[in-house]
Amino acid sequence: IAWNIRQNHPEKKVLYLSAEKFMYQFIRALRYKDTMSFKDQFRSVDVLMVDDVQFLCGRDATQEEFFHTFNALVDQGAQVIISADKSPNDLDGLEERVKSRLGWGLVAEMNPTNYELRLSILQAKAEAINFDVNQKVLEFVAQRISSNVRELEGALTRLAAHAQLVGREITVESANDA
Repeated sequence: IAWNIRQNHPEKKVLYLSAEKFMYQFIRALRYKDTMSFKDQFRSVDVLMVDDVQFLCGRDATQEEFFHTFNALVDQGAQVIISADKSPNDLDGLEERVKSRLGWGLVAEMNPTNYELRLSILQAKAEAINFDVNQKVLEFVAQRISSNVRELEGALTRLAAHAQLVGREITVESANDA
C-alpha cells in the first residue's frame, strides 16, 4: 500500500513502520529527552501506516503517545492505516480509548487468498519486475503457495533470480526444484 500511495501521489509524505519500531523510537525519544522531534516526525505526515498494532498492548506510555499522535493526524486530515492480527475490540491490553479510535474507520478482516487472486498477484508482480515467465509456471506457484502474499512474491523473486543466473527460461520442473 505504501508503495502504491507514493507511486500515485509522490507529493504525499508517507511513513510506514511496525508498532514495535514506533515503540522503540518513542522510548528512545524519552531516553534522550527528544520528544518534540519524535512528535514532529510522526505528526507531520500525510499517511501513517502502522503494522502489528497488537504490540502496543500492555504498553501504557506508548499507547498514550500513539493515541495523541492518532488524534493529531486525524484532526489535520491525514490518513492512518493500521494492521493487527485481530479486530481492535479483540485486542486484550489495548486501552478502550485506543480501541475506540481504531474502530472509527473502516475495519476489514483480511482472509487468505484464493487461487485466482494468487495467480493475479503473480501475473501483476511478474509484469512489474519485467519477468517473462510461462503461465504454467505461475499457475504452479499459485497452487503450491497459499500461506501468504509475501511468500508468494518471494517465490516469484527467487524464480526470476534463478532464471537470470542460469540464463534459461523457467519451467514447471525447474520452478519445483527452485
